[in-house]
Amino acid sequence: MERISSRQNALVRQFREVAQGAIADGVLLDGEHLIEEALTSGVAIEVAAFTERLASGPLARRLQTTKTKAVIVSDAVLDAMSPMQSPSGAVAIARRPDTSLDGVFANTPELILMLHDVQDPGNVGAVVRAAEGCGATGIVCGERTADPFGWKAVRGAMGSSFRVPLATKQSLPDAIERAREKRLRIFATTVRGGTPLADCDLRVPSAIVLGGEGSGLPEALIDAADERLTIPMRAPVESLNVAIAAALIVYEAARQRHADRVHVAL
Repeated sequence: MERISSRQNALVRQFREVAQGAIADGVLLDGEHLIEEALTSGVAIEVAAFTERLASGPLARRLQTTKTKAVIVSDAVLDAMSPMQSPSGAVAIARRPDTSLDGVFANTPELILMLHDVQDPGNVGAVVRAAEGCGATGIVCGERTADPFGWKAVRGAMGSSFRVPLATKQSLPDAIERAREKRLRIFATTVRGGTPLADCDLRVPSAIVLGGEGSGLPEALIDAADERLTIPMRAPVESLNVAIAAALIVYEAARQRHADRVHVAL
C-alpha cells in the first residue's frame, strides 16, 4: 500500500471535503465497523486509509482484493482526515447509495417515515437505526432535514443507512402526494389531540410524518394527513425527542404487523 505522511496531500483534502459535505456523492466512514458494514451491504468503497497498526489487519487485506484504493497514513495524517476528536485508525470514502423516492416506495407493505426539519444529524441517524430494526421500508428526508449520509448521521445509524432506502432533500408535500397515490395512509404526529399510538391501525401501508426538534410539524403538513397520531405522555412531560418518538411508532407498527415475531431491543 502507498504511504502518506504529509497533511498537505491531496487525499487529505478530499477526506475533509467529504466530511464537510462539499462532495455530494461521497460518504465518510470512520472506523472499521462502519467500513465493514458498508462493504457487507454492497456499498462501493472508493478509498480507505489505515494507520500502521491496522494496515495489516483483515479489513485492510480484504479491501486490497477489491477495487478500493488503500493507503497507510501516520496518526497525524489520519487526525487530519477524520472529523472525529479521537479517530479509530481507519477512515474511508464510500459512494453514496441511491436516494430517489422510487427506492423508498419500492418495498411492500410500506411503512415509511417522513422527517420534516430534523436538523440534528445524530437524531436522523438514530431514526434510521430504529427504522431498520423495526422493519420500516424507507425514509424520506425533507429539504431542511440533516443529510442522513453526513458522517455524524451515518455514525449514529451504525450501518443502517446502507440498507434502509433513503430519499434526501425532498419536498414533503410532494412526497405525501406520492404516498397517497400509492394508497398509503398518512399519519401526522402531534403532541396532543391525535389518536393514541396504540389505537392507530398501522397494519395498513402507512407513511408517518414527524417534525423536528422543538417546532414539530407545521399545520399544512398536519392538515395534509389522513389521521393525527399522538404518543400519550404522563404530565408534566409533553413531548419526546424525535428519534425516540420514531422508534416507539415503528416498534408499535412492527408489533401490530408481526405480533408473534417482534423481538427488538431498543
